[in-house]
Amino acid sequence: MILEEFDPERKAVINPQDFISPVENMPKVAVTCYSNATFERMVKELDARQIAKTDTANGTKPVYGAIYRGTPVALAMIDVGAAMSAAMLEDLFVMGVEKVVVFGTCGVLEKEIEDCSVIIPDCAVRDEGTSYHYAPPSDEIPVNEKHRELFENLLKELHVHYTVGKTWSTDAFYRETPGKVLHRKQQGCICVDMECSANAAVAQFRGKELVQFFYAADNLDAEKWEARSLANESRLEEKDRIAAIALELAVRI
Repeated sequence: MILEEFDPERKAVINPQDFISPVENMPKVAVTCYSNATFERMVKELDARQIAKTDTANGTKPVYGAIYRGTPVALAMIDVGAAMSAAMLEDLFVMGVEKVVVFGTCGVLEKEIEDCSVIIPDCAVRDEGTSYHYAPPSDEIPVNEKHRELFENLLKELHVHYTVGKTWSTDAFYRETPGKVLHRKQQGCICVDMECSANAAVAQFRGKELVQFFYAADNLDAEKWEARSLANESRLEEKDRIAAIALELAVRI
């Protein structure tokens, strides 16, 4: 089977170093997200300046530098989807980033999980193709092993409610059928995302540190799909609070 053809060879035919060069004085830690609205508000709030960029067929994505609580931090918005998320993490690593905090929305598979509340994945079902090029085949991959306790302690300190559990990472969001949702719930998944398992595999393969977390959005645990706060411009103040948590985490890992 194709997904069982993992090749551990480090050098590929095309490598991120072919397009990206190390950036002088690049911050060692980066905070990244998938929401344009949240990202732009974060950049403005920190008065960040552009220090690098990544280029794709869809355009240029600037990478910013900022200071948060005296610590240099890079800020980058990553494209949605496992393949592009993995590629842009690769670019950041070549630039000189060693640790990344990634946050974004997820759909909930348990309706009791509150809208916009924090979810920390501890494991991801690998229902996407990208991770199988970075790690040997398996149904699941561990997530947040190194920094989960630190993150939980931070959330308790900030009096932020959170949920820990398994996520289902899939690229095909239009194929999240009722049968598949039920099956993933039976496997122990509490939410669904698009990139988590791939991000974890990339960081593991490259020997970098990665913390991923979600803020709950749409609800798939209902007779009819509920969008809740999935829209980019919805509940921005609460999403600003999520961005602040990510920044606080970045200076502690």
